[in-house]
Amino acid sequence: MSHSDKKLQSLKQHGSLNPRPEKVRHELFAKDDFFDRHDLVQLKYEMLRSVRHDHQSISQASKDFGLSRVSFYQALDSFEQQGVVGLSPQKRGPKTPHKLTWEVMAYIEQAMAEDPTLTPLEISRIVEKKFAKTLHPRTIEKATEGKRKKGPQR
Repeated sequence: MSHSDKKLQSLKQHGSLNPRPEKVRHELFAKDDFFDRHDLVQLKYEMLRSVRHDHQSISQASKDFGLSRVSFYQALDSFEQQGVVGLSPQKRGPKTPHKLTWEVMAYIEQAMAEDPTLTPLEISRIVEKKFAKTLHPRTIEKATEGKRKKGPQR
């Protein structure tokens, strides 16, 4: 595997691979190997820099870097709040288990204490009936790790 292949694989793994590198038209990315049109974090940074320091218009910078104006404003907001780290992709979706409230968790723990043989699938069905919330059995497993007594599982 070449250095370039390893870098592309790493960018993809971390969510930083530009899905449309062919749209990048800025001269920096045509001249030099240092500037990589596949690296989304680098593209965003250079796009912000071109507007702020080279006084390029937002529309033109967006076209040159192959990104949307919405992407520019999102990158600017993230950069102003977090610096370069803010340009890295963030994990999408809920950051915490939003269905697993303290009330539901207390009920699960009580049900497990009363009947330690309950499986996560059975608990998820009970929770769905009582709270009208669908929880995947794996969510219950992760939430109750260490609380469940080790022993034969059904």
